[in-house]
Amino acid sequence: MDKAHKFRNTLERYIHYRGIDIVLHLKDGKVIELDKNRQMENDIVIGNLADGVVRIPIADISKADFFAA
Repeated sequence: MDKAHKFRNTLERYIHYRGIDIVLHLKDGKVIELDKNRQMENDIVIGNLADGVVRIPIADISKADFFAA
C-alpha cells in the first residue's frame, strides 16, 4: 500500500469519527479546521465552514492533524 493510499484511508476513517477534531494543512499554505459535519466523497473532503461549504481535493492536502475532542 503506497503512502497516498494509506493517507486517504486514514483520513476517511477519522472523518467518520465525530469525537475527533481535524485540521488540514493545504499545499498552498492554508490551514482549515473541519467541523463535525464533515464528509468524504471519492477523493474530495467536504466541510461546512463559516464561509460556507468547502470542497478540498485530497491532492491539495499536505498533512492532517487529528485531535481527540
